[in-house]
Amino acid sequence: MIIGLVKEIKNHEYRVGLTPENVKIFKRHNHTVLVEFNAGAGAHFSNEEYEANGAVIINSAKEIYEKSDMIIKVKEPLECEYDMLREGQILFTYLHLAANPELAKVLIEKKICAIGYETVEDMQGNLPCLKPMSEIAGRLSIQEGAKYIESTYGGKGILLGGIPGVERGKITIIGGGVVGTFAAKAAVGMGAMVTILDTNLNRLAYLDDIFNGSVTTLYSNEQNIEKSLLDADLVIGAVLLPGDKAPKLIKEDYVKEMKSGAVIVDIAIDQGGICETSKATSHDDPIFIKHGVVHYCVANMPGAVPYTSTIALTNVTLGYGLQIADNGIEGMKNWSLGFKKGVNFYKGECVNPNVAHALELEYKDLDTLLIK
Repeated sequence: MIIGLVKEIKNHEYRVGLTPENVKIFKRHNHTVLVEFNAGAGAHFSNEEYEANGAVIINSAKEIYEKSDMIIKVKEPLECEYDMLREGQILFTYLHLAANPELAKVLIEKKICAIGYETVEDMQGNLPCLKPMSEIAGRLSIQEGAKYIESTYGGKGILLGGIPGVERGKITIIGGGVVGTFAAKAAVGMGAMVTILDTNLNRLAYLDDIFNGSVTTLYSNEQNIEKSLLDADLVIGAVLLPGDKAPKLIKEDYVKEMKSGAVIVDIAIDQGGICETSKATSHDDPIFIKHGVVHYCVANMPGAVPYTSTIALTNVTLGYGLQIADNGIEGMKNWSLGFKKGVNFYKGECVNPNVAHALELEYKDLDTLLIK
């Protein structure tokens, strides 16, 4: 199979879909890998490293799209890339289609086999391709929140960890999954006062146990969310519904009542965000202020640490990519149920129920289509 690796063009996105070492492994499996010139430069992987590991360096992204059977990326194609997608091509990347109906329309029209990292599941129902980025985004959320709560950026001017004689900052984390857990680890390490809300009581018990009482856990309902928001200096939105839109748990009325200069980091923004006042921002212009509250809503947070992020991501995605390349679409019927859940579109049909729900599309069973 011919594998295409293109340079990411999303604002300040420096991650890359394959490392030079990954290319070597694809070559061992007798696949050809085309790499766009300087595709890995942002993550500090040189053209020479890719070539030394068997890649063919191509100057034009358009040429790579034309020649490749499968495109491996990090982020979803942008509008300027839509025309380059080839009918029947395999696209393996983060898609986050719930917030991007325009891309979904293109994938349907071109009958792209679109496999989203964020909807691939393992045997336990976890999201292995999303997990490493969730871990990074969780840690970064506290790092970024600590920066933007400084008065320089319109924040309240709080040192989240405090010092002796001064109250510590209060952090509310909505969602106790992977993102929320890693945010809590960073926040507790900083010395802040941390509250985590979730609807899963077993998860709350687990968090209470692993943090040994250093965080407060609350059942996530409207009353507890509102109360925690009003008390918070920094709020982390860390709720995920795989493939579907994020629930709007932070109402605009709550934001109006929050402390002036408080900060909201809405990590769920790539799925529409959990805050009614959120809108996607970029690393170029990461924040805006509404109702006196600083909003940080960058949709590709891990892109700020591309070397770490690229290696963490490809550690997981490489095995899946090889499975696709080695067996082709024809071998999809033999994939695990969890891997099949990663397929969002196939032959012009939506085959992921959560994506279909989010985009109000008709859902078709993938196995039924594979039999035809």
